[in-house]
Amino acid sequence: MCPSPTFFLRFSAIALLAVAVFVSAPPAQAAPQYGWGGGPVRVIGNDPGGRLKPRFEEIRRMRARGDRVEIRGSYCLSACTLYLGAGNVCVSPATRFGFHGPSYLSDPISSERFDYWSRRMAQHYPPQVSSWFLTRARYVTRGYMSLSGAELIRMGVPRC
Repeated sequence: MCPSPTFFLRFSAIALLAVAVFVSAPPAQAAPQYGWGGGPVRVIGNDPGGRLKPRFEEIRRMRARGDRVEIRGSYCLSACTLYLGAGNVCVSPATRFGFHGPSYLSDPISSERFDYWSRRMAQHYPPQVSSWFLTRARYVTRGYMSLSGAELIRMGVPRC
């Protein structure tokens, strides 16, 4: 049985409409990469650290925006490790993290200031890392106490 001419007309009209919609649609573009809270993805790596106060402020802004933070690269030292408290964070198992306690470059630090800044730093770490830092790494004031990203993952930090 052969379809009627009206069948062909209806089929042609539907096909033409589908082609028109497809052709008039804007081309697909790659969506920008955003983290869980709507902020951008920040990749941190090979960061030697720096001063605490500016790093605390940067991390506060990142958390407020909802940035996703991926710590990758060969190393993340000193104040870089504070990014572990930036909210939506993951680490590469191969990255080496260097932790040490607070110190002043030229003057000795009083025990009260040492305790204050140690606890302030520990607030930026996940619970297991914070406990480890407060009992061990904060007492290192020359050089670093090192953990791999794989060790941090075993301590509860998500893997990238």
